[in-house]
Amino acid sequence: QVQLVESGGGLVQAGGSLRLSCAASGRTLSSVAMGWFRRSPGKEREVVAAISWSGGSTYYADSVKGRFTISRDNAEATVYLQMNSLKPEDTAVYYCAASRTTTTLTPDSIWHWGQGTQVTVSS
Repeated sequence: QVQLVESGGGLVQAGGSLRLSCAASGRTLSSVAMGWFRRSPGKEREVVAAISWSGGSTYYADSVKGRFTISRDNAEATVYLQMNSLKPEDTAVYYCAASRTTTTLTPDSIWHWGQGTQVTVSS
C-alpha cells in the first residue's frame, strides 16, 4: 500500500513562493520517477514537473519552466516542488504522483497519487 501525503499549499499573492512537500510511505518509491500534476476547474490535468528515480533528470511543463523546481530526497522518501514567481493561473489542486517508469511522469504513467493540496494565487 502506497501513501503519498502532500503538504505546503496555501494562499499566496502573485509573485510569491510556496514549497510543496510529498511524503511517501508504505513502499519504497526510490526506484521510480515522481512528479507533480495539477487540476483546476475547466482545465485538463497537467503534469507540471517530474524527476527521475535518481534525480538526475527533470521535466517541466512550459507553463512553469524557470519558476518551479522539483527535487527529491530518497533517503527521506520525500519529493519537493519549489514554486517561485507564482501567478494567478497557477491556482489549482496540486497532486504528488509516483510513476510506473523510472525516468519521468506522464499522464499515462501515473501509478499512485496523493489527496492533493490547494494552491491559490491571488492577483
